[in-house]
Amino acid sequence: SLPAKLINGGIAGLIGVTCVFPIDLAKTRLQNQQNGQRMYTSMSDCLIKTIRSEGYFGMYRGAAVNLTLVTPEKAIKLAANDFFRHHLSKDGKKLTLLREMLAGCGAGTCQVIVTTPMEMLKIQLQDAGRIAAQKKLMAAQAQLSPSSGAAEPAVERRTTATQITRELLRSKGIAGLYKGLGATLLRDVPFSIVYFPLFANLNKLGQKDPNVKAPFYVSFLSGCVAGSTAAVAVNPCDVIKTRLQSLQRGVNEDTYSGILDCTK
Repeated sequence: SLPAKLINGGIAGLIGVTCVFPIDLAKTRLQNQQNGQRMYTSMSDCLIKTIRSEGYFGMYRGAAVNLTLVTPEKAIKLAANDFFRHHLSKDGKKLTLLREMLAGCGAGTCQVIVTTPMEMLKIQLQDAGRIAAQKKLMAAQAQLSPSSGAAEPAVERRTTATQITRELLRSKGIAGLYKGLGATLLRDVPFSIVYFPLFANLNKLGQKDPNVKAPFYVSFLSGCVAGSTAAVAVNPCDVIKTRLQSLQRGVNEDTYSGILDCTK
């Protein structure tokens, strides 16, 4: 039933965010590094420096936004995929690969309603620590430089998702929360086109009988392979989305007018 699918998707989303959010934070900070002062050399370096400067819970900065919105996001995504798969199947026959991809396309398109504002807010909170650390490093270098005067220490002003939302709605209206919508579609639609058909077909390999569910470990490994493959395929689009949705820039970092400008 639809309520069961929504609950299932919500629980899956909450568990997923809790497990991998520190990796997602490192991804955002690494993707936003450009020409300026590079703070991190790798994912592990980013996580270690984040713990040292912001504490363990610094790795979960912005997690509240995801935990709040991931339930409707994943619920829409999974329910939409099931909906499209059901309506694209003819008389209960096996779906062709093309129809499976169309179902994934529909699911990816539906989820951006929630994904875009969620990612928009999450990215601001995740990247704030990187920008603050960069400012502190620049201030320390300025103090050590004999030619410079006494520099004021950089003070980080922590903002909340509510404050960012209010400011965006006040200055740009609802469109402010949907900045980067095109880039989000460019990432999420291809991701779902790759992920759902690949997962479904890999999972079927572990079914001894069509009427019996595959063992948990088969479904788990299928999800790992399908998710990894889809993530690698759309990673360039994810970098573009992250940079377009970032409202603040570090030292000497570029700003972009759109997807093509960011790609160049």
